[in-house]
Amino acid sequence: MSKAFASQADLADKKITFEQLSPHCWAYTAEGDPNSGVIIGDRFVMVSDCTATPAMARDLIARIRAVSDKPIKYVLLTHYHAVRVLGASAFVAEGATEVIASQGTFELIAERGKEDMQSEMDRFPRLFRGAEEIPGLTWPTLVIGGGTPNKGEMPGRLTVDLGGVRVQIWSPGNGHTRGDTIAWVEEEKVLFSGDLVEYNAGVYTGDAHLQEWPATLQALRALRAEAIVPGRGEAMQGNAAVNQALDYTQRWVETLFRCAREAAAKDMDLKAAMEHTRKSMDPIFGEVFIYEHCLPFDVSRAYDEARGIKVPRVWTAERDKEMWASLQV
Repeated sequence: MSKAFASQADLADKKITFEQLSPHCWAYTAEGDPNSGVIIGDRFVMVSDCTATPAMARDLIARIRAVSDKPIKYVLLTHYHAVRVLGASAFVAEGATEVIASQGTFELIAERGKEDMQSEMDRFPRLFRGAEEIPGLTWPTLVIGGGTPNKGEMPGRLTVDLGGVRVQIWSPGNGHTRGDTIAWVEEEKVLFSGDLVEYNAGVYTGDAHLQEWPATLQALRALRAEAIVPGRGEAMQGNAAVNQALDYTQRWVETLFRCAREAAAKDMDLKAAMEHTRKSMDPIFGEVFIYEHCLPFDVSRAYDEARGIKVPRVWTAERDKEMWASLQV
């Protein structure tokens, strides 16, 4: 039976939660939709991931304004997928002056930002309501680990003082993309992981580096965080709960890539690889949010990587639909 493409059938609004995790750190979550993090200092506010549209960003801004009147100065792009970054213009209108990303993310915007924008708008119609307000691609003003059009050279790590709280920003390694960047509030042991970590939701790997991802998760585990805002799923509190989210993501990544390598070794085609992967993935993850959306893209990328395609191929709206149709029963 043919399934509705990606998340085109997911049109019901989700319940949004804005939750304080520590004296300065907050989580903005919505039942498996993309999360954002907020760090509120005595002088400035930083937002980690800035939603899909300006309208969604304004909802987050309103929730910030209910607890703080400090200027929202910084926006962090933990990576570049349209569903997480195209709300940035609302924060700029609010006064944000610095949009931070890694060199890897900057390169991905230049290489495939336009294609990703159209692809994700087609995949997520509910999240892109009001897309006509989006002025275009979101470009960083501060690039960590490389050149930036306005600021010269930045080091591989950046520490931002918001007043009373310092935020460390760096790329712990390849995983969800080659540009993944985290925000780490060491004094409060709160980690904003972006899509490097998910919990009880689909782990999208369409642009991933699956072989390297587990080592990156180990680098995050070594931080011994006491709270985490994952890319999707509820915020987790306590080190045991943080490790639960890391374990969940690692199990997804390793199971998926093992199946892909088995399929490649047997010279299966993509559809057979999908069927093979489902035998292992469905019993563990089949009921989580956005599973059926993610799995075709995940298997496609995992199968590519298992056959030696190191750099993820660009997803276009056309490629999305061709792949989806090819895997339907």
